[in-house]
Amino acid sequence: MEHSKPVIGFTIGDINGVGPEILIKLLSDDRIYQFCTPVVYGSTRVLSYYKKLMNNNKFRYNALNDWTKLMDKQTNVVSVIKEDPIIELGKESEQAGIYALNAIDKAIEDWKNGKIDAIVTAPINKNTVAKAAKGGFSGHTEYFEKHCGAKNSLMILFAEDLRIGLVTNHIPISKISESLTKDLVQSKIEQLNLSLKSDFGLHQARIAVLALNPHAGDKGLIGNEELEILIPAINQSYRNGILAFGPYPSDGFFGSGNFKKFDAVLAIYHDQGLAPFKALTFDDGVNFTSGLDLVRTSPDHGTAYDIAGKDQASERSLRQALFAALDILENRKEYKEMKSNVLKKSHKKQKARFND
Repeated sequence: MEHSKPVIGFTIGDINGVGPEILIKLLSDDRIYQFCTPVVYGSTRVLSYYKKLMNNNKFRYNALNDWTKLMDKQTNVVSVIKEDPIIELGKESEQAGIYALNAIDKAIEDWKNGKIDAIVTAPINKNTVAKAAKGGFSGHTEYFEKHCGAKNSLMILFAEDLRIGLVTNHIPISKISESLTKDLVQSKIEQLNLSLKSDFGLHQARIAVLALNPHAGDKGLIGNEELEILIPAINQSYRNGILAFGPYPSDGFFGSGNFKKFDAVLAIYHDQGLAPFKALTFDDGVNFTSGLDLVRTSPDHGTAYDIAGKDQASERSLRQALFAALDILENRKEYKEMKSNVLKKSHKKQKARFND
């Protein structure tokens, strides 16, 4: 389906959290409609409830039952909640988990059918969604990888010039070491490098890889993962033309500001990357799932149950997630055109040689 502007799908997230609030705040800004056509996967009843709660008279929406009636000057809403939803502000509920999952599934389905160009996901509660998901659910990243047919996805958190990818995502600390292999680390370095080119428009990017153990293992005194897994993976990546360096102990790397010398950082596990990232960029960060044909971003915060319904939640990170999705769509288009032009030139050279 051809559109004059990108059509961006927003999943409503947990209806008892701040997702509906930040969506309404973001989409109340008429300037947004200059850049995209928003489609919210959720419920007009939920949005109406929060609109009244927030006393917001600017937010306008269109119940989208027929895609030929897609409106480009206001928010379109695809209902994934058939019954009258029970909203329990700031509370976990299995029903909210079902609604959040329904929104994700419907958005993926519509993306596959060419109705939307990218997906921005509002915060969810993993526990309640996991109860609703038949095949299990450990997070957005893994779920999108599974349902979008990706072989090697990568979670990347970014804000301005700081980009942090993760080798492992949502696994227990006790399982990290046994999950690491040279091939896994090398594949994540390669995926991060490709994403920097195709999604961020950065060529010949410098990548720093963090160590797993304190002091980078101190040459085996505090663990052998650096010697046996990380260094071989980094060295092989470098031989393959990727500017990968490390491994660097995380504390000194961030404490000294060394991260500013690199285009991206590859952390070994979730909190190793996210703790410094959120300390440096809270409210401005974006979560991006690299490695999918789909462009999927989200704000870098959770459901924030403690302030749900109090009109205190900031839409800043959600806005950054939207514009990041739009930028990545454009960067991918340019990268595809660039590769196509290179191939055309190569074919012309080969043809000229053959004719000679």
